[in-house]
Amino acid sequence: MALSVAPLLLHSDAIPEGARLALRDAFARPEDQRAQLLANVAKILHREVDLDCDDVLELVGLSGDGVDSPCGC
Repeated sequence: MALSVAPLLLHSDAIPEGARLALRDAFARPEDQRAQLLANVAKILHREVDLDCDDVLELVGLSGDGVDSPCGC
């Protein structure tokens, strides 16, 4: 898995509350169950913060993991 700054996003006021709650949920799960939840976080960030799909996947640590683009791009 790629390096993730997702844990830092939990404390950023620049991140929508829905994305922060989804991140908390993802990190409360076993690691093998996180990918889909992190993909949902990426989708929220792409939609609400208007970041590039590849950038949000990288932010949550999913770039290069073979995850289909959850952002609709």
